[in-house]
Amino acid sequence: MATILVVDDELGIRALLSEILTDEGHTIELAENAAQARAARERRRPDLVLLDIWMPDVDGITLLKEWGSTSQLTMPVIMMSGHGTIDTAVEATKYGAMAFLEKPITLQKLLRAVEAGLAKPAPRQADGGAPGGLPLRGDAGLTVESAMTGGLGLPPAQPLQLGPQSEQSFDLDRPLREARDAFEKSYFEFHLAKENGSMTRVAEKTGLERTHLYRKLKQLGVDLSRNKRGAL
Repeated sequence: MATILVVDDELGIRALLSEILTDEGHTIELAENAAQARAARERRRPDLVLLDIWMPDVDGITLLKEWGSTSQLTMPVIMMSGHGTIDTAVEATKYGAMAFLEKPITLQKLLRAVEAGLAKPAPRQADGGAPGGLPLRGDAGLTVESAMTGGLGLPPAQPLQLGPQSEQSFDLDRPLREARDAFEKSYFEFHLAKENGSMTRVAEKTGLERTHLYRKLKQLGVDLSRNKRGAL
């Protein structure tokens, strides 16, 4: 699998992205600022970089420009931000970023973006427009993410399958642990379906911290890889 460098000043985001991508079989390098990102890039030569825009020392756009101007942009870079604008996305595109993920990042978008990034060579720096020479469209409804791909956006997500209903029956003639696990699995699957796969909203609904919730779902065998649902 690939080596992925995650650059984000938020410990919780780094930890959760690392856990999810490690579960997918990737080797993860972590950096909380530009200095650590530079060192990690030299040390491991990652196949892909997930780069936050807003960091306290050097912002992600500046670091992206630096790598591009020094011929170090040898890997695809996916930008991340919770406060991005279309202008920021266009600027990142000019300097070689291949995609933009708006926080909170859904598991589905994260894994699809990573898969797409690893399938492509490192983007070349362009003087304008989107990667691959795509012109930026001026649609009124253009989002930050779609601006990074010339208005095309990532492939549409597959709709969630209809989840379990609020009333169900359970086989109680079984050991307590098995009965409890069956109930908890159905409980979480119901709320995932009800909240359209948002891990953030399910965490709020169930009173669990998101990392704990993610681990609980994996423990119960809830198939996140199929639906790739939830929000970071």
